[in-house]
This record gives sequence, structure tokens and C-alpha cells, in this order.
Amino acid sequence: MTIRVLPSQLIDQIAAGEVVERPASAVKELIENSLDAGAKRIDLEVQAGGTRVIRVRDDGAGIPRADLELALLRHATSKISSLEDLESVSTLGFRGEALPSIASVAQLTLTSHAKGEESGWSVESDGLAVSNPRPAAHPTGTTIEVRDLFFNTPARRKFLKTERTEFSHIDAAFRCMALGRFDVEWHLKHNQKHTLSLPAARDRECQEARLAQVCGEDFISHARYFEREIEGFRLSGWLAEPTFSRSQSDRQYTFVNGRYVRDKVLRHAVRLGYEDVLFHGRHPAYVIFLEMDTRRVDVNAHPAKLEIRFRDSRLVHDFVFRTVEAALSSTLDSEERDDMQPPTRLPGTLPGTSDGTGTQRAPLSQSSLYLGAQAAEARDAVPMYRMLHARVEPPGDGQDIPPLGFALGQLLGIYILAENKDGLIIVDMHAAHERITYERLKHDLVEDRLKTQSLLVPFSLKLAEQEAQLVETAAEDLTRLGFDLTRRGPGEVQVSGVPLLLQGAEVEPLLRDVLADLGQKGGLHRVELAVNELLATMACHGAVRANRRLEVEEMNALLREMERTERSDQCNHGRPTWTRITIAELDRLFFRGQ
Repeated sequence: MTIRVLPSQLIDQIAAGEVVERPASAVKELIENSLDAGAKRIDLEVQAGGTRVIRVRDDGAGIPRADLELALLRHATSKISSLEDLESVSTLGFRGEALPSIASVAQLTLTSHAKGEESGWSVESDGLAVSNPRPAAHPTGTTIEVRDLFFNTPARRKFLKTERTEFSHIDAAFRCMALGRFDVEWHLKHNQKHTLSLPAARDRECQEARLAQVCGEDFISHARYFEREIEGFRLSGWLAEPTFSRSQSDRQYTFVNGRYVRDKVLRHAVRLGYEDVLFHGRHPAYVIFLEMDTRRVDVNAHPAKLEIRFRDSRLVHDFVFRTVEAALSSTLDSEERDDMQPPTRLPGTLPGTSDGTGTQRAPLSQSSLYLGAQAAEARDAVPMYRMLHARVEPPGDGQDIPPLGFALGQLLGIYILAENKDGLIIVDMHAAHERITYERLKHDLVEDRLKTQSLLVPFSLKLAEQEAQLVETAAEDLTRLGFDLTRRGPGEVQVSGVPLLLQGAEVEPLLRDVLADLGQKGGLHRVELAVNELLATMACHGAVRANRRLEVEEMNALLREMERTERSDQCNHGRPTWTRITIAELDRLFFRGQ
């Protein structure tokens, strides 16, 4: 077969297939150009789901007359000029492919008025040629109108979905980009109808109002803001409470230097941060922003620019993981009392199965809770406690009342009823005690390291040579986790000791998974996960069971310990440990004040 150089038009259409997959792709590319131009207001108007008309108007810097024709040529851009620039891209666009790709498969009109010029200018493209610039009335900024997308590529047009579906993709892309730039005003119209208007949001309150519009009121009511900065990395945003989990990963927004990305490293890090508190099979919801030196991230990985590569992926992963984990670990004592939000009940969970068994509960004999010292501390901490310990009375005017209040009694031997200044607190005592016990076990384990159980008869393990090498390079980490390993050959390792807590586990497959983690991610997640699962089981069996009658002293000690314990809002299985019924809600039940 003879090798031929393809015609330039065909080359442009092939490139367009990588950049412009559907109308939403064109919208994304056009809006990115507007943001790079410094726009503070963006108006998007579409018709017929974007297949008939896409019009993007901004108030940015505009394009000078001399550059209008160049803007529609492939690989013509003002954003980079050298290899050095490519290694530290700070703009959303940089390839110089978006406009020419769109122009090759649609009727495109580009009208712009650059700052400093007397009037605006306009050029048109019919998929083949670009017209000469002509004067046009236009305020400072740029308007790009795309008509009849894929008019000259009917095969591509056949793959488009219904008008409703295509607009839903445009709407999702528009909302996503609006989350990345709170300082910009956004307006969206579809078929001459306003569908979304987002004013600029420069303070926290306005930003959360935009989040409520984009992600829903339910998200922001269960989300907590966080921020952390260390060694050139800054991570901020909103993390939804673990009990506000989703069946799908549809409310996960990650931005790196203002760019929306779908990165496996970041997703895994956030997921790992939620792992110890997330209900099985559920997905967390979050909006996070990572800011870092542009030289430490490569955005030139894919034409769609949704995929990136980090030069120090392990460092980024650990920073995000530790930050998310710390943000979710805040205790009730560390938060503002007025902002205390109870967890919500998970779909499909029943209040009667919180003991982790799901079976009929039987009374268990327990002499006392593992809270004896804390009980005395709780009794002496607040003077009002002595009065409550003697008899149940309202806690007064709201002063010196802990977040979870003071115990009133038990309900059905399962729940603790407590009163705080806002109303009634209901605590699942087994779930709460389970989390407290679990966190204490983890703390004690960290303080004492993982002990090694020497094997009476060591055994050999056949591995790939690169896996056997990891035994030597990561010897210190493996020893810290309780493994006693010695390399005996190119692909052979002798196992002389295993973690004491895991002595009954299947060591061989666990060790193979551990070495796989080391090779792919550079971490020891498998062992930590296995240990945590064991500790969770121990905590579940050690926690107070249903139908165990507690004294008021014990109930209050449990409440105080919950306030001091990390992740006490949910048990080890991700279920909520407490909820609240406010006075206003109680009044509505009994029609008080009506």
C-alpha cells in the first residue's frame, strides 16, 4: 500500500474527532478560551441541544483584528510559545486546536472587540475557508457562534443522542466549570429560555449558595469546608459527611489549578480518606481544589485535557489522603457548637440493626463499659452534671452544655436519649461505643507498633524478581508492619514472621497483594486495611450490646467520649451513630404555636 499525505481538511476533521465529541465538548473548549481571556461574565445560549446553535459571549480581553484569522488555524495560540511554556501551562487551553477543530465541522462566526481597539471585527468559517475580517459592532470581549455542528460529517451526527440528552451534557459541563470559577458570573439559555443564572461568588456564603444551586441543597447542608496548605500544595473545598454517601460517583468534582480533571490518583486518595467511615458500596460526594506549582503537573496528556500526570504522584496522593482523612476526623469538641449537624440515616438501614449482627438481639452480661475513668471525669467536668445524675431536669439556660447534651434515659435498651440546648439527641449506643473502641484500638496499635509473631516453621514464597526486590527496598516498612522477610534468591523470599494480629489470616495472598501495592502505588495499604478490618471486628464484639441497661453516669460518659473521638458521627460500617430532633420540629409535631 502506498503511503500518502492526507488532505488538510481531512486532517482537521480527524483532529476534531479527538477534541469535539459532542456539543458539550465544543462548549467546554469555547468557555475555557473565555476564562483564559480574563472574562468575568460568560453567557451561553444553545438551541436544539447544541446541534443547531451554540453561542458563547464573554467580556474578556478580546482578540485583536490582526489575530482573528490566525485564531482559526491549527496549532496557532497565544498561550505558549516554547517547550518551557508547555512544561508549566497555567491556562486552561494551550494546544491551539479547539477553534480550528470546531470550525472544520460546523459553521462558525467569530466576533471580537479587543481592548484598545476602536471597534470590533468578525470572521466566518464554513468548514473549508475563513473569510476576511470585517467591522462589527461589539462590546469589549468575544462572541463565538457555532451553527449546524457536524453538518459536513453526517456519520458523526448520527451518533448524537436526543436533544434532551445532549443538553443535559452541556448543562453538566457548564455547572462543573462554574464550580471551578466562583469569581465569574454565569448565564445559560436553552431554546430562548433561561435555565441557570449564577452571580459571582467572592465570599464563603455566596460560594456555598452556588454549591447549593449546582450540587443541591442536600449536599451543602451535609458538607464541611476544609483547607490545608503545606510545602507548595494547597487543598481546599467541601467534603460531604460520610453518611451523605451516594450510590454513584456523580457528585465528585476535582479541580487542579482551576482545571476540572478526572484523575485516578486523586480519586483513589480521596476514597482512601473516606475508607474508614464510608458505608460499604457507597461513594463519597465532594468538591475539592488542589493548587500547586504548574511545573509539577503535566496537563498535556490527552486532547480533552481531562487527564493529567503528576511528577510526584506519591507525594500528591499522600497529601490529599492525609488532608481528607484529617478533615473527616474532626471531633465534636473541635467544631462550633452552633454548627453541629447530625448525620442522616442511610438508605436501606434500619434503626433496629445497629449492633452489626442484623439478627434478634439477646441480653448480654457486661459488668461495665470501657469508660470507667471517663465516667468520673464527666461527672466532675460540669457542675450541672451532679444534678442530672441525681434526677432528670432540663439543663438550664444553655450555658456549659456539651454538644451532645446530657442523658435522659434509654429507649428499648438500644438508644440513649439526651437533651442539649437545641432539642433531643438520639444515640445508637452500640454504634457509638463501637466507634470509640475502634479508634482507641487503632491509637494503641500506632503507639505500640504492629508486633511480629514468629513462625515455628518458616516457609518460602516464590515471587517475580521485581517483587522480590521490593522486599529489600521496602524492608523497613515491612518490618514496621510486623513482617519478617528475607530474600533467598532472585525470585524467592523466606517468611519467618507475620503480624501478630493477622496470624490466622491467609498470609501468602495478603503478602502478594502487599508487594503489588508497593510496586504500583508505593504504599502498604493492604496490610493496614486488613488490620483495620480486624480491629473493627474486635471493636464490634467489644462494644456494648442491645438490651444492656446503662446508668445515667455511663450514658453521659459515653456522650462525652463521643465528643472527643474522631469520626464519632458514624460507626465502623459507615452507619450514623446519632441524630437530632430540634425543638422546632417537636413543636410542629404537636402544633405548638399554630
